[in-house]
Amino acid sequence: MQYLHTMVRVSDLDASLKFYCQGLGLQEVRRKEVPKGRFTLVFLAAPESPDAELELTYNWDPETYDGGRNFGHLAFRVDDIYATCEHLSAMGVTINRPPRDGHMAFVRSPDGISIELLQRGDALPAQEPWQSMENTGSW
Repeated sequence: MQYLHTMVRVSDLDASLKFYCQGLGLQEVRRKEVPKGRFTLVFLAAPESPDAELELTYNWDPETYDGGRNFGHLAFRVDDIYATCEHLSAMGVTINRPPRDGHMAFVRSPDGISIELLQRGDALPAQEPWQSMENTGSW
């Protein structure tokens, strides 16, 4: 058996690509436009694990997607959890579960998909402002 990808439906492809590519550092691997089905598939992958893909499915006709937690969450290992959270925060992303322990944080994509960020290797030493930051919303 080979793991292929995780699919999430997105309501704003541009906002989602900004979050996943500019925010998290994923790269677009391929794209497929399906006019007959009125949808676009965009496959993304992290440079260090190109075989584990994230498929963004964008349906051209407007739909509302809520409850992004119904399948769990996506998890990404990062080199510096504080720098990643600072970068995402500067982009306007809410840090729902700050990396108080230097190891784990949670954010949400523009469509409410819960994203877990895990520090590569050992936890970083606790530091402010993260150590004192309260949770925001749910993840």
